[in-house]
Amino acid sequence: MTELSSNDKIKYGTVKIANEVVSIIAGLAATEVEGVSSMSGGITGDITEMFGMKNLSKGVKVEVGEKETAIDIFLIVEYGYKIAEVAMKVQQNVKEAVETMTGLKVVEVNVNVQGVNIPKEEPKIDSETRVK
Repeated sequence: MTELSSNDKIKYGTVKIANEVVSIIAGLAATEVEGVSSMSGGITGDITEMFGMKNLSKGVKVEVGEKETAIDIFLIVEYGYKIAEVAMKVQQNVKEAVETMTGLKVVEVNVNVQGVNIPKEEPKIDSETRVK
């Protein structure tokens, strides 16, 4: 079997990775981080979910070049987590996932925290105020 050297110029074609593919990978990687409540997709993302379609790239904006990509993530953090730590972990996880799966160099991952999810307390009902 012959080995190809760097001087051999064999071109099989081109591989282009769509923005949507990088968006989905980045969105899934971001939601894996502990402390991320959800992705913030704006009004269009909310309308899409109302119709029952799951938008895996919700809250992610990407620019893909031939060898590099830049990613913007919009998310909501769970109450009680340190926002800076969650954002840093999201940056690391997204960068690693996208570079591993696509081979693209991630030049930046901008994390935009759009809000904090505060859990709703269930109303306490005691036996004296309950209707009989």
